[in-house]
Amino acid sequence: MSCNCSCSKSDLSLLNETLEHYAAIPGSLITILQKAQGIYGYLPADVLNHIAEKTNIPAAKVFGVATFYTQFRFKPVGKYLIMLCQGTACHVNGSLMLEKTIFDTLGIKDGETTQDGLFTLKNVACLGCCSLSPVMMINDETYGSLTPQKVRDILARLKDEALKEAAE
Repeated sequence: MSCNCSCSKSDLSLLNETLEHYAAIPGSLITILQKAQGIYGYLPADVLNHIAEKTNIPAAKVFGVATFYTQFRFKPVGKYLIMLCQGTACHVNGSLMLEKTIFDTLGIKDGETTQDGLFTLKNVACLGCCSLSPVMMINDETYGSLTPQKVRDILARLKDEALKEAAE
């Protein structure tokens, strides 16, 4: 699964500390992948190949583990990752209407990122917050009992915050 082209563009040295600490520890692949995603924001192919090489785990196994777990991403995401719950309670309480609101407001569908790189939408099976349904998480913040207007207000506030940060 190795890339034979000269497309390596990730700074692989950023992984040195993680690999020095975990590479020889059996069963640490998921931890290494989580830390790599924390460093790069997603898991580029060259990073996965580097992990395979440094841990002596076949690249096919590294890619297999990374693709099996939904927590891992293979494309960069926006500054704000919107995880919209589509579980039963959220579905019954209007999550599809919220997804339409996000599309109407930001112009993105599941798996897409806004052109300005601020927002990425990811539909998820369950966030485990059924009593707050419908619910979404944006980065580490949970928003519950949502309505289309609440979603529009949250997105507008985050966009304003990002614009203020960029102006500073």
